Amino acid sequence: MSYTGAAVVAVATAALLDLAVLRTRLLTRRIFWVSYLITLAFQLVINGVLTCRRIVVYDPAAILGVRLACAPVEDLLFGFALVTSTLAWWVWWGRRFNAPRGRRWHGWRHARTPRTPAPGPRSGP
Repeated sequence: MSYTGAAVVAVATAALLDLAVLRTRLLTRRIFWVSYLITLAFQLVINGVLTCRRIVVYDPAAILGVRLACAPVEDLLFGFALVTSTLAWWVWWGRRFNAPRGRRWHGWRHARTPRTPAPGPRSGP
């Protein structure tokens, strides 16, 4: 599989993970896209430095040839997939651990150990 094919598969997998598997629906939110644009700006700077200085070199046969800030567009696709997947898992786990007690794990209630009252002060001699 070429670098381009792998990048497209990564984006499709991240979108599927977000929308269908974890159902966090980050891709439907404006805040995600604003956050992604900030991340994209820094990605372009770093990728530009690495590829313009030829620290990282790509096989021309493995990429489309379209470049932004000297970096192949496939790098942007991989970056998108990485950010989307990471945030989707972050939101999913956050919902699981911050859910009100008794609503975790799809409504299944954890067994609770009954608390015994602490002994009170003793009266007597």
